[in-house]
Amino acid sequence: MMNSSRSVLLSLLAGVVGLLAGCNVGPKYVRPNVTAPPVFRGTDGAEISSDAKNSLGDEQWAAVYREPELQELIRKALANNYDVRIAVQRILEQQAQVRITRSQQFPSISVGGTGIGATLPSSLGTQIPSPLVDGSLSLSAAWTPDFWGFYRKQTEAARAQLLAQVWAQRAIRLTLVQQVAAAYLQIRALDAQLAITKETLKARQDSVSLTKTLESGGSVPLSDVRQSEQLLYEATSEIPQLEEQIQQEENAISLLLGENPGPVAHQDANALAPPPQDLPTGLPSQLLERRPDIQQAEATLIAANAQIGVARAQFFPNLSISASGGVGGDSLSSIFDTAGKTIYGIGSLTQPLFEGGKLRGQLQLSQETKEEMVLNYRKTIAGAFRDVSDALIALNKRRTYREEQEKLVDAAKDATRLARIRYQGGSTGYLEVLTTDSNLFAAQLKLVNAQQGEALALVQLYGALGGGWQS
Repeated sequence: MMNSSRSVLLSLLAGVVGLLAGCNVGPKYVRPNVTAPPVFRGTDGAEISSDAKNSLGDEQWAAVYREPELQELIRKALANNYDVRIAVQRILEQQAQVRITRSQQFPSISVGGTGIGATLPSSLGTQIPSPLVDGSLSLSAAWTPDFWGFYRKQTEAARAQLLAQVWAQRAIRLTLVQQVAAAYLQIRALDAQLAITKETLKARQDSVSLTKTLESGGSVPLSDVRQSEQLLYEATSEIPQLEEQIQQEENAISLLLGENPGPVAHQDANALAPPPQDLPTGLPSQLLERRPDIQQAEATLIAANAQIGVARAQFFPNLSISASGGVGGDSLSSIFDTAGKTIYGIGSLTQPLFEGGKLRGQLQLSQETKEEMVLNYRKTIAGAFRDVSDALIALNKRRTYREEQEKLVDAAKDATRLARIRYQGGSTGYLEVLTTDSNLFAAQLKLVNAQQGEALALVQLYGALGGGWQS
């Protein structure tokens, strides 16, 4: 008979466990169907094909940015940047939130006790013992079985939010690598423009000396001297502006490094070198697994899907069970006497009947939120495809622009040389020298901008392909 009772008890226990594991009213997550293009769109509408096994986005940032100075800056930034550190703290916060949310699935158990001890004066009589001793010890437990998956879906949502925070931190790392690389290229471009300006300044100082000598000999009018001084002051006025931008850019890099404003090393001569051609892009479908912003959007979608289960579970009955037991007595020796024990248990079952549409409103809200997250997920993917296409177009067009700008600088240099020869020979006025010299100076500065733009296109493409967050 005892074995039969035990078998019934075990069967009931197995049934409860099975019911708890099987009842889950929330929908299962299914990744939305997104049609990725077979290849990326390149420049002039051309399609860029690439080996599916290779992509620039899979490379470590140190393999893409080979300048030692830039590598050191990126290392410092990833270690000390405030945004990265804040993102890490958010991950730790969400990990704690997952533990808090998951704890609701389990019973809560508490223990307590009371004790009184006092020595009473004899004037109170003999009916009250002296010393007076009284005490109790109790153990209580409470549990709300998760029949409908209410707490499990909350935990699923919390875990998805944790995953979203992880991908958000990786997205910040990717952006930080881009920001440091872009800032470094900007400061090297300013360095190059400052060097060009100082070289131009030296040539214009020589030109002022020449015109003054010619004017004192009566060969040229005073207006030539003034025009040569005009060119000189144009160059001298550019220097403090460039120095201002360089120092402010150093401060911007210092902030990215998590440091106070200060000087930053920027001497590498190859920083503005043209990037390699025919860089591998991989397949567009790979972006769904590599880009942190896409993964973050999907994790947020998973959390929204789990919240539908949370909302649905509130339509069903809720069972709460609590129990308590304890012992007590009026003396230390009798506190643990079994004759003084107390045991009780309480169970309650509640079923929502009417809440003015609150539950249906919560369900509708969770469903509409999920639909919003689906749209956001698809929008993020579409934006990723656009980013890669824009970067490929920029890489091609900026290379062409830089090559044409180099030809323009060569032509401007020769025109300036010929104008100065003609001026010294008396064949032309100083206005021609002024014009050609100004054109050369402007073309040289634009060439630096073209070189910077081409180098930035590589940074843009690498980030668009989801590269830079990998350790």
